[in-house]
Amino acid sequence: MPELIHAAFPGRLVIVGFGSIGQGVLPLIRRHVALPPDRITIITAEKRGRSVAAEYGVRFVETPLTRENYRAVLDTVLGPGDFLLNVSVDVSSLALIEFCQERGALYLDTCIEPWPGGYTDPGLSPAARSNYALRESALALRSRSPDGPTAVITHGANPGLVSHFVKQALVDLAAAGTAIPADRDGWGRLAEAIGVKAIHIAERDTQVAALPKLPGEFVNTWSIDGFFSEGSQPAELGWGTHERHFPADGREHAAGSRAAIYLLRPGAATRVRSWTPLEGPYLGFLITHGESISIADYLTVHDGGQARYRPTCHYAYHPCDDAVLSLHELGGKNWELQTRKRLIVDEITAGIDELGVLLMGSSRGVYWYGSRLSIEEARRAVPHNNATSLQVTAAVLAGIVWAIENPRRGIVEPDEMDYARVLEIAGPYLGEMVGVWGDWTPLQDRERLFPEDLDRDDPWQFKNIRVV
Repeated sequence: MPELIHAAFPGRLVIVGFGSIGQGVLPLIRRHVALPPDRITIITAEKRGRSVAAEYGVRFVETPLTRENYRAVLDTVLGPGDFLLNVSVDVSSLALIEFCQERGALYLDTCIEPWPGGYTDPGLSPAARSNYALRESALALRSRSPDGPTAVITHGANPGLVSHFVKQALVDLAAAGTAIPADRDGWGRLAEAIGVKAIHIAERDTQVAALPKLPGEFVNTWSIDGFFSEGSQPAELGWGTHERHFPADGREHAAGSRAAIYLLRPGAATRVRSWTPLEGPYLGFLITHGESISIADYLTVHDGGQARYRPTCHYAYHPCDDAVLSLHELGGKNWELQTRKRLIVDEITAGIDELGVLLMGSSRGVYWYGSRLSIEEARRAVPHNNATSLQVTAAVLAGIVWAIENPRRGIVEPDEMDYARVLEIAGPYLGEMVGVWGDWTPLQDRERLFPEDLDRDDPWQFKNIRVV
C-alpha cells in the first residue's frame, strides 16, 4: 500500500479509547498524516493495546475518563489547534465536543456515545435512549459556535462511510448528463427524481474463527460492548413519506427533525429482510445507527414547510455467524450480557465483510453499492485490523484528513462532507468497490409456507420488510 501523506498536522493528537478501532487506526494515521509519534497520546480505560502503542512509539495513559475527571485529564494534553479522536465507549461525546469547542481543538468520533447507562438505563424513556435524541443533542451545540473548530460526528464505517456510499450510488443512478448536486436540497431532489423509496445499510459479515463460539461467551469482529449497547437501544429507522402502515409498536418523536421513528423493542430483537449481491436475500438485525436518521433527514425535500419526500432508511445487519449465536443467547438471557467476551482478529481464518447501501424503488430494480473486503486483503493492507475494523478505520482516517483540511466548519455530519474526497482517501483500503443491480424485492418468495399480511401494491413499504 503506498504511503501517501494526505495531510500534515502541526498540533497534538489525543486518542480516547484504544480498542479494536483505536489500535487499527493508529498505523493508518502514522502512514498518511505527517505527525511525529511524540505528539500522539492515547488515553484509555484498559491496558489492552499497550504493546501496539509501544510498537508505534506513542504515549499510553491508562486512565478511564469520567464525568468527574475528563476535563482535568484532557487539560494537560489538549489545547488550541490540537485534535481529539474519540473511539471510546462510555465516554460522553457531547462532553468531549463541548470541551474541544471551548479549547479550539478539532474532534472526530464514530458514534455519539453517552456516559455509562445512557443506552440501557431503565429509568430513561425509550425515546431518551435513542440515537435520535443523541443526534438532536449534538446538533443543538451548533448554535454556540457555528464557525468553530471542526467536530466531525459519527464518522466510522456506519454511521459515516455509508453516507458517502449513498451519494456515489445516487450519482451512479442519475440520468446521463445530470450534474452532481451542489447542496443538500439538490441531493434530496435527485433521490426523489430517481424514485428511491428505501435505503438499507445492507451488511453481511462472513468472517469465521478457528474456535467457534462457546456457551456463555459473546464473540464478534468488532467492539462487543459497543454492539451490545446499540443492540439494546430501541430499533430506529428514518421514516419515509411514502409509508402508509405505521408499526403497532412504533413511536414518533415530539421534537426535532421528526425524520425518524423508533420501535418499543431492542434493535437486536428486530429482524428485517434485505439483500447483498454475494449473500443474496437474508434476515438482518435492525440495529439503531445514526446514519438511519441522518441520511433520511439529509435527503428530505420540503415543500411549504412540509416534508414532500423522504426515503425510509435503516440498518439491516447480519454480523458474523458467531455473533448471531451470541445475540440469540443474549436474548434468551433477557439481554444480560455474557460474562466472557471474545473479539476475533488474529484468529479469523476466512471470510469477508460485504458492507454497502441498497437503494430501492427505481423501476430498474435495486442497486447495491459498497465494499467487499476480505480478511486476507485487510491483513495485507494494514496491521492490527480485520475486514470489519478496516472499513471503520479507513473512514476514520478520511474524516481526520478532511477535518484537518477544513478546520473551521463547526459540528459536521458525514452527509455534509465532500463524499468524493472521503472515498478517495478511504477507497484504497476498502477492497473491491462495486455497484450491482438486482431484481430482489422484500416480497420475493413470500407466502411459500403460510399466508402473510403484505402490501403488494408497494413492496418498499416497511410493512413488507419487517419480520417480528
